[in-house]
Amino acid sequence: MDEGLIRSKMQASVDSIASDIAGVRTGRATPSLVENIVVPAYGGTQRLRVMEVASITSPDPTSIVINPWDKSIIGDIRKGILEANIGMNPSIDGEILRIIMQPLTTEDREKYVKLLSVKLENGKVAVRQVRADEMHEIKKKFEEKEITEDEKFANEKKLQEITDSFIAKIDEMGEKKKAELLQI
Repeated sequence: MDEGLIRSKMQASVDSIASDIAGVRTGRATPSLVENIVVPAYGGTQRLRVMEVASITSPDPTSIVINPWDKSIIGDIRKGILEANIGMNPSIDGEILRIIMQPLTTEDREKYVKLLSVKLENGKVAVRQVRADEMHEIKKKFEEKEITEDEKFANEKKLQEITDSFIAKIDEMGEKKKAELLQI
C-alpha cells in the first residue's frame, strides 16, 4: 500500500472541493465568486476566465471591483458575468466594473446551504472512491498471496484511518462555509 499516493489522490479530491465551494455565494463579496467565470473576449474569438483578463478586488464586504488590463474588453467581461446567470449585475464605472452584492434572503441562504451539502457529499464520494480502489488492490494482493491476512487487515485499518481524516477535512471546510452562509 503506497500511503503517499493514496494521500495525494485524496488531497486532490479535497482541493477540488475547496475550489468548488469557494464559488458558493455567502453574501460576502469575494473575488472567488467571479474569477473563474468564462468571458467571450475580443469579439468572442477567445474564451478566457475573468482572472486571466483583469485584477479582481473586494474593497469592502459588499462590493467586487474588476479592473481589466485591456480596457477594450470591459463590455465583454460584463456580458460574460451577466450570461453566467449567477445573480450579479456588474456596472461599468469608468475603466472598471463594479458589482454591488445584494444581501442574501433567508430563502437564498437555505438554497446555498443545500447546494453546499451536495458539493461536500460529492467530495466525500470522491475520497471514498479512492478508498474503494485501494481496498480492491489490497484484496487482490491477499488473494494472490502477496501479503498475509494480518498485513491485509493492517492495511485496511490504515486506509480507513486515512479516509476518515480526509472526510473530517471536508466536514471542517463545510462547517466553515456554512457558518459564513448563515452569518448575517
